[in-house]
Amino acid sequence: MKKLIDTLRNIFSIEELKNRILLTLGLLVIFRLGSFIVLPGIDTNSLTEESSGGILDLLNVLLGGAFNRASVFALGIMPYISASIVIQLLTVALPYFQRMQKEGESGRKRLNQITRWLTILVTLGQSVAYIKGTIPANAIMVDPTFFLISSMLILTGGTVFCMWLGEKITDRGIGNGISMLIMIGIVSRLPGSLVAEATDKGTSGLFIFLLELVALFFVVIGVVLIIQAVRRIPIQYAKQVAGAGAKRQVMAGEQRSYIPLKVNSAGVMPIIFAQSLMFIPPLVAQAFAQDGNTTAIYIATVFSDFASWEYNLTFGILILVFTFFYTAITINTTQIADDMKQGGSFIPGVKPGEETSEYIGRILDLITFPGAIFLTLIAIMPAFARIAGIGDQFAQFYGGTSLLIMIGVVLDTLQQIEGYLLMQQYEGLMNSGTVTGRTQNFAAQADI
Repeated sequence: MKKLIDTLRNIFSIEELKNRILLTLGLLVIFRLGSFIVLPGIDTNSLTEESSGGILDLLNVLLGGAFNRASVFALGIMPYISASIVIQLLTVALPYFQRMQKEGESGRKRLNQITRWLTILVTLGQSVAYIKGTIPANAIMVDPTFFLISSMLILTGGTVFCMWLGEKITDRGIGNGISMLIMIGIVSRLPGSLVAEATDKGTSGLFIFLLELVALFFVVIGVVLIIQAVRRIPIQYAKQVAGAGAKRQVMAGEQRSYIPLKVNSAGVMPIIFAQSLMFIPPLVAQAFAQDGNTTAIYIATVFSDFASWEYNLTFGILILVFTFFYTAITINTTQIADDMKQGGSFIPGVKPGEETSEYIGRILDLITFPGAIFLTLIAIMPAFARIAGIGDQFAQFYGGTSLLIMIGVVLDTLQQIEGYLLMQQYEGLMNSGTVTGRTQNFAAQADI
């Protein structure tokens, strides 16, 4: 306990880190408050009575109840994620976007601007499906046409505001803003899910409930292990010498280091990308299902049930694809090989340059495949949890998107905080004087 208190004291002793944490908390509070503001012109009592189950239960976990309440943040940050997926696919497929991606900071800003505009278009389209497919007609208290147009604008404005909050958290706060917004929505549903599960089991099922918590603990441990697992590729730095002839001096001996490649290099992003796409089929199908279209009814029913084999098969394939895709675009093996060559480092037994790039690429493929499989199994585990008798609400936290996002975001945020603490320690060390042993080493080299 004392160590925890000391860590918190160190965190808030760093002015910049303290300000970033407080700003992040403040923006998250604003996001949560916005999820309780209902769209104008809706009878919330009628909405509550007729909007339970199906796709609403699935979306509410990630949106913190905003979808079920017909909030101004009902679509949340999901349209922005969908737009980001499209832009990243275009950077692979089209030379124009590839050139823009290679332009550095200016190209990145242009891509971000295109993503924002595309987010608006995606939100307008999804808002129509949301209004017509999920809000009962008797819950609308104003003219339906006026309600449709006004709600489209309000939902689009809400998504744009969520996008702005996420970018501000990323730039001036702590952690990845988009992931933080999704996580806070998930965490807000966890206490209610625990209470509902305990109440459902009752006193007679207390032992079963405790077993569920123990099983959840081991699932969490497994997720942490796969997220933190690293494959180290050993590298060496050649000896550096100075001077000529008899006066040649050894400045640094041969050094060994390694390249850390994560088994799950893509992190939680494949889950977020895949989940955002899984929302589209039921939303669109709900709009056509009201006309009695049997195919639309089937799609809406199947993709609203996270335990159906059709849903889990599609979800699993998307996760596998996005894991390899996101790993490929985030880890440039050619750039790593070039940087190693310029820095005078090499992998023992592998020639610098193209062979090094191919060697790293092979290892990356070998470790990404089992990582993607494990990620997929964790993502579809809520289906098995429900089959085992766990309630729908609590089963969503039994692995799946909810657990992966929570653990991934928490670990990333803790790593950023740890980075600030380490930087502060190094700065304090540099300001306190000469590092012990450094002067002696230089003196010893001078005497050679």
